Amino acid sequence: MGDDGGHDDPGNGPGIGLRLATRTRTRRPPLYKVLILNDDYTPMEFVVHVLERFFGMSHAQAFDLMLTVHKKGLAVVGVFSYEIAETKVAMVMDFAQRHQHPLQCTMEKE
Repeated sequence: MGDDGGHDDPGNGPGIGLRLATRTRTRRPPLYKVLILNDDYTPMEFVVHVLERFFGMSHAQAFDLMLTVHKKGLAVVGVFSYEIAETKVAMVMDFAQRHQHPLQCTMEKE
């Protein structure tokens, strides 16, 4: 009876892990780019604040990306799973509307 507890063979762990790793490699969920679009009305400071608040960027990173949006018309602000990308877009759009800014945030499949 006392020997039953000894059946946890550490050699079984790596074999199981290898099978799981092989299975997960077969298909990855698609990723989605979240983009911020330029407009002529949203203040640059507001865009910087959005990038810091919703995408975890430092002030310097957010400022640089805001300038990219301003100069190029749009910029990718992150790449996420569908659900996370969709949530980020919704949060940014809601935040912009509540502050009466026409800032646009979209997502597209990578």
